[in-house]
Amino acid sequence: MTTPTLPSSLVNTQWLADNIHHPNIVILDASAHMPGVPRDAFQEWQEQRIPGARFFDFNHKIADTTSELPHMLPSEKVFTEELRQLGVNEDSVIVIYDSAGIFSAPRAWWMLTTMGHKYCAILDGGLPEWLAQGREVTQDEPKQGKEKTSATYGSFTAKINHHSVKNSAEVHAAINQNDICILDARSKKRFNGTAKEPREGLISGHIPSSKNLPFNQLIDNGKFKPLSDISLLFNDNITHDQHLYASCGSGITACVIAFAAHLVGIKSIAVYDGSWCEWGDPKHQLPIDTNT
Repeated sequence: MTTPTLPSSLVNTQWLADNIHHPNIVILDASAHMPGVPRDAFQEWQEQRIPGARFFDFNHKIADTTSELPHMLPSEKVFTEELRQLGVNEDSVIVIYDSAGIFSAPRAWWMLTTMGHKYCAILDGGLPEWLAQGREVTQDEPKQGKEKTSATYGSFTAKINHHSVKNSAEVHAAINQNDICILDARSKKRFNGTAKEPREGLISGHIPSSKNLPFNQLIDNGKFKPLSDISLLFNDNITHDQHLYASCGSGITACVIAFAAHLVGIKSIAVYDGSWCEWGDPKHQLPIDTNT
């Protein structure tokens, strides 16, 4: 049986439906919700998921649980073990989705590609699009041995690409570097400092010299906008010779920017993993600008 070849880093529901039963396909549900939203992504996965989907828990398991910051990228060792438990091999063809359409799936894509997996794609429109197309879902808790969610131990070994992830010191150094564009995925009001941050105790505002591209401007009805529209949005913010550092509230929607940049051919892309959870914490005394 020939292994499916991803047509792009973004696939539609028809492609997944055509290839869903291939043994090399691994489907990951990477759903997550904002702080204060009374929803449990893991419970929702148990109750309704694309058949065979395994839960990619970047909040509690596939994360640096020693960090005070939420869902920080874990070590190679932790990432390797968790992905092997999900049944991921070096040659697995991974399709990632989330329950919002496009929100947290790009975070899982960024983590996987940063850790060296070569065959990863996002399902455009995610679970809502899958449901809208009337496609099959599993609506009960996974039964041991009955579904691919009971994965065979995989063989994937993580090897981090340090160029894809930035810390606060590297972002601080980038503030005055003309060859780097720091692009913030938060809403305009949060960026300007006129709206309170959803996490308690954080100062409002933005990283000096950074620009604002709210992640929802890249999305239309839960799917990515056409590449031509995405290109225009990036062209308004970044030149072809700049490196891109994406930031947001906690490192989730920054990955929407990173993935969209990848789709339109931007080559040098990194995510500030700590994002505003770190930068906006007054104890770090990092420089903050507002547009008020």
